Amino acid sequence: MRALKIAATGMLAQQLRVETISNNLANMNTTGYNARRAEFADLHYQQASRAGTISASDGTLLPTGVQIGLGVRPAAVTVHLEQGALSATGNDLDVAIEGVGYLEVLLPSGDAAYTRDGSLKRSADGMIVTSEGFAIAPEIVIPSDATSISINGDGEVFAYFSDSAEGESLGQLTLSGFSNAKGLEALGGNLFRETEASGPPLSATPGEDGLGTLRQGYLENSSVDAVREVTELIEAQRGYEMNAKVISAADQMMAATTQVR
Repeated sequence: MRALKIAATGMLAQQLRVETISNNLANMNTTGYNARRAEFADLHYQQASRAGTISASDGTLLPTGVQIGLGVRPAAVTVHLEQGALSATGNDLDVAIEGVGYLEVLLPSGDAAYTRDGSLKRSADGMIVTSEGFAIAPEIVIPSDATSISINGDGEVFAYFSDSAEGESLGQLTLSGFSNAKGLEALGGNLFRETEASGPPLSATPGEDGLGTLRQGYLENSSVDAVREVTELIEAQRGYEMNAKVISAADQMMAATTQVR
């Protein structure tokens, strides 16, 4: 009874879909989060009778044949890259990326990671870091006596002091783009790592080479659409229930077989 195994693959597929949706809903308020979508592909087919084979002595060919599908499998969980709405915070070190690109982050291991979470902070040493304490690359240090910080759309960082009206340039924030940003590996903590699928990072000044610009005092909200997620959750639940009914029906058919006298 192939239906048992086929329906089981369907239940596993809907379970993965629900898990993906639940992760999206859990990250509705995560800065810079992009929704994920589970994608599926059908499994192999058993060729009981191949299309195009000869079915009679006169050379008649079967127009379709008999192909029996064996279920479904997960093909990918892909990121839906979409610009989230910007919300004003008024904080000097909050920057939102308008358009394509990621901020580069230096991990303790020395490796590079990438993020769209622009809720930056100031460490005890004056260095600009992420909420997790990882330094932004290139490293920029804010003087302890600076009264305010200004970051323009091109990523230039200026410090202002009480004894001067002129701003002092501290450095330049850059953005990194990827030929296939969907191929980045998610590390958690709003961080991503390059992979062979994503291609190498292409770093440039914000606003150049197709990269976005920065907006100080704003953060990018999650792009999760709650209404869409709940709708897909209902669809996944119904799909799970229908596959469960198939298993129940197949079990009853097998029971009827054993009762034949």
